[in-house]
Amino acid sequence: MLEFARRAVLGKMSERSKKNKSAEGEGAYRFGEFALNPSERTLERRKRPVPLSPKVFDALLLFVRNAEHLVRRDELIEALWPDTYVTDANLTNVIVSLRKILGRDAIQTVSKFGYRFCLPVLGEPGVGPTVYTSFLEGKQMATVRSLDSMARARDLFALCVAKDPQFAPAWAWLGRCHRFLDKFNAAASANLELAEASLTRALAIDPDLACAHHFYTQLQVDLGQSQDVIVRLARRIAARGGEPESFAGLVQGLRFCGLLDESVLAHTRATTLDPTIITSVPHTYFLRCEYEAAIESYTDTGYYLDAASWAALDDTRRAVELLAERLRKTQTLSKLMSGLMGSLLAVLEDRRGDAEALMKGLQIDREPEVVFYLARHFAMLNAPEESLDLLQRARTQGLASSHTLLNDTVFKRFLKRADFQRELNLARVREKEARVAFERAGGKAVLS
Repeated sequence: MLEFARRAVLGKMSERSKKNKSAEGEGAYRFGEFALNPSERTLERRKRPVPLSPKVFDALLLFVRNAEHLVRRDELIEALWPDTYVTDANLTNVIVSLRKILGRDAIQTVSKFGYRFCLPVLGEPGVGPTVYTSFLEGKQMATVRSLDSMARARDLFALCVAKDPQFAPAWAWLGRCHRFLDKFNAAASANLELAEASLTRALAIDPDLACAHHFYTQLQVDLGQSQDVIVRLARRIAARGGEPESFAGLVQGLRFCGLLDESVLAHTRATTLDPTIITSVPHTYFLRCEYEAAIESYTDTGYYLDAASWAALDDTRRAVELLAERLRKTQTLSKLMSGLMGSLLAVLEDRRGDAEALMKGLQIDREPEVVFYLARHFAMLNAPEESLDLLQRARTQGLASSHTLLNDTVFKRFLKRADFQRELNLARVREKEARVAFERAGGKAVLS
């Protein structure tokens, strides 16, 4: 019975790979000199068999399926010894055995949490080698987050799903690329619709795919569904345990709800689970008016946020240089991004007419964070009516932050206005509602 339970737990963890099965047949996970075949329960090194005990094999399989992500100690124990009390020594012996075979650095100890498999996985069962190679190349390009690299990554992911329509992670990353290009690229396209279709397809193939949930979160918050996001992700984490991608999604969702302290906590949890994960915490620091932290944590290719942070720190010269250089070098920016960056540059250069023309010429359908930043620009021009109108639009589209309204110096001159106080109170009401919904979904516990 215990062996059956153990197999059931491990079977659930293999569901993702089974759903990714392609016409190119079964195969093996490939990493370094090794090939791990789950169906045959074999490990080979340079095509020579490596004997493993059943527990050591199951532990290795769990590590490989979660490569480069934290595997918690309790998750390992549940998988290897379900319904059985064991001491830490049992698990330690398994880890020691694996390190003797794979090398000491293959498995990293994450103090107080668990372990991380550090060898790059270059292939997985059910996905053809050429498809998986293209997928890895696409992921590497997507992390650069430039327009050119994202377009090239999109093409690689499109090639992956054309060759293997059941490869859920490729669909998810394809959706991520389409959403990025919809936001930043000047060329007219159907990227938003393609993003939603790709992410929906990924979740239809694998409803539990963490990266698909993370990327779908980014789309949802821009569509004004931030409270739904934080409730969904809190419940998901409570049910499934810590996922770095889910915590990264919470960073954004909580910020849009104005829960800035919780957003930073979610970032801490995400990076504890996966130190390599990139979250949107720089924007949270910006709304908290912690501009040095925003600059330090800003790892993007460089568009707007670091320049806006330097301006908030009264280093106008540096902000102007950054914006002018980027606008000059990047000719394919979307009208939205060029308008956001160009209007800030015009404000800083005391070109009020140009700044107003740029901002009023923008047509913004679903970018509440950009709307909020434009409200700051109008506040910098001491244009309260225009600023308040955009603050209201940002709130109704899904983003409000009472902390920023109270502490950002650009809004200080509006504090005594009755209409600004009304907006501040509405932001507080919205934040209170979001906090209640989040805590009811178990949010307080998942961040503790």
